[in-house]
Amino acid sequence: MSKDGAAPADLQLDARGRLRHLLTVEGMSKGLLTQILDRARGFAAAPGRKHDLLHGKTVVNLFFEASTRTRTTFELAAKRLSADVVNLDVAASSTSKGETLLDTLATLQAMQVDMFVVRHGASGAAHFFAQHTVPGVAVLNAGDGRHAHPTQALLDVYTIREHLKRARRRDFAGLRVAIVGDILHSRVARSDIHALRALGTRDIRVIGPRTLIPAHVEALGVTPFYRLEEGLDGADVVILLRLQRERMSGYYIPSPGEFYRSFGLTRARFRQLGPDAIVMHPGPINRGVEIEGDVAYGERSLILQQVTHGIAVRMAVMAMLAEGGRRG
Repeated sequence: MSKDGAAPADLQLDARGRLRHLLTVEGMSKGLLTQILDRARGFAAAPGRKHDLLHGKTVVNLFFEASTRTRTTFELAAKRLSADVVNLDVAASSTSKGETLLDTLATLQAMQVDMFVVRHGASGAAHFFAQHTVPGVAVLNAGDGRHAHPTQALLDVYTIREHLKRARRRDFAGLRVAIVGDILHSRVARSDIHALRALGTRDIRVIGPRTLIPAHVEALGVTPFYRLEEGLDGADVVILLRLQRERMSGYYIPSPGEFYRSFGLTRARFRQLGPDAIVMHPGPINRGVEIEGDVAYGERSLILQQVTHGIAVRMAVMAMLAEGGRRG
């Protein structure tokens, strides 16, 4: 494993190029991304319908960080595929008594678990699990440190693609995307950038104070802006990010109020965007910090659609993992 948590090329895919784990979208081909999105569209066409693709399978949601929408949509996705789902309360589990992650994994695997959905505060945690699972057991990364949040990126580009279809635009190639906020600490920003570039988007801007934009961010293929108005100029898609104060170990901004005055998406700033521009946010939303309340749920906001699409996307990934791997 590389020091930033990146997966070896053969860890995520099997010899036939099928998913055996979902750890990151970095390095994922346009063809595989499109296959996942197409599969999700099939599930989205029949919302709420039960399928038996994971009948007899056991999925464990192993969340070491707090989550509401991510864990709930993973649970709904698994249940709609007819899986048995266990939500492990990590705070009350044996890890709080000193058991190592490796011992926890071994214990759960002995219970014939088929799939782990892992969220952890350390970059590379999901890769660690994937390296130590037995053949046929899949690991799905639900967010690891600052590194990656692959299903969030997938549901984000799925939401954008559905918008493009409704707007009768062909593809991602001419899209202008602005990602605003705490880029430095955001696994969502990193994953979105990799997914968008794989699908052909070249005009990707990251916007925020200099303290929250990583050094040498241009290496990711994006353009940094340090004034909101400049970065938003001509944008088709605006993806807002919350301030991840739980990951900050210092003073990155003077105050949330000052951040809002300089980088918050207000109604006045929103009116400067084009008539077809859309607003997105991975949640949770902090009103009056990164976005004004009226904009968050306005007619051009797709924030709630992102949540809905997250179920279909996670169903697609789980179905493909189940098909790509069999217990050895």
